[in-house]
Amino acid sequence: MVCIAAGFSHHDRVAVQWLTERIDLVRYRVFEGGLLSLLLVGSSPGSPGAASSRRNRERDAVVVSATASSGASSPTDAGLVPGCLRDLYGELNEALTAWVEVATLRHYIAYRRLVNVASVIFRPKHGAILVYLRVDPDSVALEEGFTRDMRGIGHLGTGDLEVRLVSAADLEKAAPLIRRAFEAA
Repeated sequence: MVCIAAGFSHHDRVAVQWLTERIDLVRYRVFEGGLLSLLLVGSSPGSPGAASSRRNRERDAVVVSATASSGASSPTDAGLVPGCLRDLYGELNEALTAWVEVATLRHYIAYRRLVNVASVIFRPKHGAILVYLRVDPDSVALEEGFTRDMRGIGHLGTGDLEVRLVSAADLEKAAPLIRRAFEAA
C-alpha cells in the first residue's frame, strides 16, 4: 500500500512500523508551474501472511490520520494568526512559501525544505511577528528592536537569529536575511 499526503505526523510513521503489510508513506508537494515532487518519508518492510482484524483497524486509522493531515487548513483559516497581524503575515507568508513547504504546528508555523529553515510566532500584544531564521547571528549586524541573537536562549521554533516584524518596511528590511536562510538550506 502507498499512502500519499502533504505531510505525515511522527505517529503515522511509527504506526506503519507495527503493521504486517508493506506500506510506503509518500509526501507530495506542488510547486509553481505545476511541478510535482514526491518524497518517500517512511516505509515498512511488511511480512508474509494475513494480518489480524485488529491490525487492519490500526492500518485504517493510520491511513485516515495521514489523509486528514494533508487537508489541514491554512494558519489564517485555523485562527492561529491574530487579526491585527493578518495583513503583515499575509505578505510574510507569500515571501516564505515561494521557497518551501509550510507546517502549522501547535505554537508556531514552520517553513522547511528538508529541515526547518524559518519559524514564525505571533505576538499580538506587541503587534509583532517573530521570525526565527537559520542564520549565524555573528554574520549579521544586529539591530536593537529588529534582530536578536537567540543562541543559548530558550525559544520556540528553529533558528539562532530572531527578526521582529511590525510593519511592511520591516519585512522589506528582513528580505535579504530570509533569502540567506533559504539559500543556505
